[in-house]
Amino acid sequence: MKSGFIGIIGRPNVGKSTLMNNILGEKISITSSKPQTTRNRITGIYTDLEADGGSGMQMIFLDTPGIHKPKNKLGSAINETALNTLNGVDVILLLVDGTKEFGPGDKMLVETLQSCETPKLLAINKTDRISAEQYLALYNEYDSYGIFDDIYGTSALKGDNVKELVDKLSEYLVEGPMFYPEDMATDHPERFVVSEIIREKLLNYLDQEVPHGVFVEIESFEEGKNLTSIGAVIYCEKKSHKGIIIGKEGKKLKGIGKAARIDIEALLGTKVFLSLFVKVKENWRDSERIIRSFGYKDE
Repeated sequence: MKSGFIGIIGRPNVGKSTLMNNILGEKISITSSKPQTTRNRITGIYTDLEADGGSGMQMIFLDTPGIHKPKNKLGSAINETALNTLNGVDVILLLVDGTKEFGPGDKMLVETLQSCETPKLLAINKTDRISAEQYLALYNEYDSYGIFDDIYGTSALKGDNVKELVDKLSEYLVEGPMFYPEDMATDHPERFVVSEIIREKLLNYLDQEVPHGVFVEIESFEEGKNLTSIGAVIYCEKKSHKGIIIGKEGKKLKGIGKAARIDIEALLGTKVFLSLFVKVKENWRDSERIIRSFGYKDE
């Protein structure tokens, strides 16, 4: 068998999580239109036992947080998590947003990659939303650095050219063990994925700064034969944010809970009773201790 590790990096909102979910054929990493949706390094496992003439292959994708200019200690920890992925993988896949012009943040990221000896591929994403001229301009800009083995145009949302990209990534795999069972799509425990689903709904239901100041902690997870009971706490930074999350007569929190429960039931394959509570933990994004305890900073 051939196996290997692929680090997916890029700036916020370029489609990294959408791409990995498309490759795996199931939702492992949450998505939203808001920056810094992904905070942790998410592991996605793609196994094809029929590949390579029946020898099989296993790709372990590391979906990293979007690299950005940090505004607090949480932002710094998120960047550190993403950049640490450059070490210890077999190939780096840089994903960029084809609808955006090449800017200072893109230049910083490419220059960071210049000093990295790991093989690199580039995928210009969201090609379904740009013209051929826009794609060519970005292609030439990135190609001028001479650090990418190949450049692809993809639409992670629609699946355009994703199979071709996976085929190319498979060329970097080496003879090795199957690190995970063939039916395993992520090494994160169900509790983690459930907390991320709840946070995704918060991102989708809330506006402006509020969703970036929330953290979801699973306090109870009891699996029965026909029903799984889950208790989760939503932490926010300000008392005013707590009121916004709950909403008038609790309607917003009920909507968040209902949307989360539907996805959690699909994940677990069972009925779910979900209890959500909201608590205030002021300015937690600037607390080194809390960031570490919440698992957002590498040890």
